Amino acid sequence: MPRPQYHKNQTITMTSAQDVQSLLRFLSQDAKVPLAQALSKIKDLQAANLITPSDISKSSHDTLKTIFVDEKVARSVLNAAKRQFKKRTADAASAKPAPASKKAKATYGQPLNGADLEASLALPESESDEDILSSSVVYTNRAPLVLAFAVTLLKFTMPSQPISSRLSLAQAVTSMNSKTKAVNIGLEKGKPAEEEGWGEGQPLVRIMTREIRVMKRWGYEWEDEAAQITVKSEGGEEKAEEAREPALWGVDLEALKKAQNSQVGSSNLPIYTAQNARAYLLRAFETPAAQLVKKEDGDVGVKVEGAPASKAKGKRTAATIAAEKERNLGLLLGALELLYGSWAKVLSKEDLDKRAWGWYVRVRPEVAQGAAGWGGKGNVKLADILALRRPAS
Repeated sequence: MPRPQYHKNQTITMTSAQDVQSLLRFLSQDAKVPLAQALSKIKDLQAANLITPSDISKSSHDTLKTIFVDEKVARSVLNAAKRQFKKRTADAASAKPAPASKKAKATYGQPLNGADLEASLALPESESDEDILSSSVVYTNRAPLVLAFAVTLLKFTMPSQPISSRLSLAQAVTSMNSKTKAVNIGLEKGKPAEEEGWGEGQPLVRIMTREIRVMKRWGYEWEDEAAQITVKSEGGEEKAEEAREPALWGVDLEALKKAQNSQVGSSNLPIYTAQNARAYLLRAFETPAAQLVKKEDGDVGVKVEGAPASKAKGKRTAATIAAEKERNLGLLLGALELLYGSWAKVLSKEDLDKRAWGWYVRVRPEVAQGAAGWGGKGNVKLADILALRRPAS
């Protein structure tokens, strides 16, 4: 589907973007229209002012046959729209009105201004001083380390994606990996949702050996520092190439499976939210006890070679601990950027992605085998990450 063209200063409302997303979900999931065919009919439906299932339910078979050509497909779309409209009408009639003081929570709670959203999701500044990094250690468990590996990898393999999308996609990788592990060690029963085929019809992207179901965020605009990608032409000169792929959300297949099995209807696909992924990263990387030192004057600080100690008078406060974790995240992200950056000069994006999981395995914290090690924490030496860089030629 061609990307819509908008005036530079035109504001794109979330309503129009959500309408397109909801319409695509209705066609591909409820009406069982192949995704490629559904995408090709969006403009025709918009031209006929058939934007929602409610609109379609009030249309006619002949109108839909003109759009979809195939009589069977047209009837399937009309019947699906009528079923959904009837169900929503019944639900609305039986639902109790919410108290006036409570506001509904938006599933895709984004502000209208994409730039503001992206700014609110910024991660701590990455540390690039190798002397500081080589002497630093963080204390964490494996899941947030996977998340950090994935979100940093995407800066190199999918640079046109905004930070909101990178966080969502990285959380998808992390959660799907955790679910598979939980099943394999006997902590959970049944197959992961991805193995049962949930999310069929949604596009796929491959990240750190996993196939991730994604949803395209049609119409979403943001100020992207990577919108201009430098590439080399056949003659060797560098030129700027605009990245025009839409932003993505990672689809939460486990939540989708749970909602369908509990018969809780929803027109929205559940996604991994960027806000949750960011919050997880910010609280996950502690300072090892061995690096906490007692000062002679009674102050408690964090010892980092080559950097001043951060102090808190007397007992360490929650604010001090949060600042330490944020600092540690910046250190980890810095080491990962140096690792990926060293290889990105010689590897394709596909090859860089293939190697990322192996690098994670080599530096992840040591924990007990099986269920005993679930959630276990350990030290991660950033020097070990730096040692994985491509040797200088």
